[in-house]
Amino acid sequence: MKNRSKRVIYPGTFDPITNGHLDIIKRAADLFDEIVVAVAQSSEKGPMFSHKQRLVMAEAACKEIENVHVEGFSNLLVEFCRQRDAKIIIRGLRAVSDFEYELQMGYANASLAPEIETVYLMPSLENAFISSSVVRAILKHDASCAHLLPPAVDRIIQESIRCI
Repeated sequence: MKNRSKRVIYPGTFDPITNGHLDIIKRAADLFDEIVVAVAQSSEKGPMFSHKQRLVMAEAACKEIENVHVEGFSNLLVEFCRQRDAKIIIRGLRAVSDFEYELQMGYANASLAPEIETVYLMPSLENAFISSSVVRAILKHDASCAHLLPPAVDRIIQESIRCI
């Protein structure tokens, strides 16, 4: 058996990072040596939070997990993986509706970089329904979504709302 370090990339927009994302990060942290939570700039998606805010929230959510660090990126995911010498991409699957999109992305990445594998992880049942889009919809209606977010992320969002 090969004894080599496994650095993996968990990419996403993380707009904002949720308990569902954190669930996947913790599962990956138990399986792999090093997790890079890669926050995509994704300006074409029109995120609610700036890239810098999303990086701060991801760092706050992950700070207690020893083998996890956060980085931003704006280039092609497979290029980011190559730059970080990572051969595995982690993706979360919540429902069948995620599967088709994730399968297409996995095949597209494999066509560009056949040396990079995509590993799919499911969140726990209690977090399976949580998505950033659900959180954003709740926030737009000024309702609490604290139960869907890591406490540090909820605090950051509440502070930013008070400053508006």
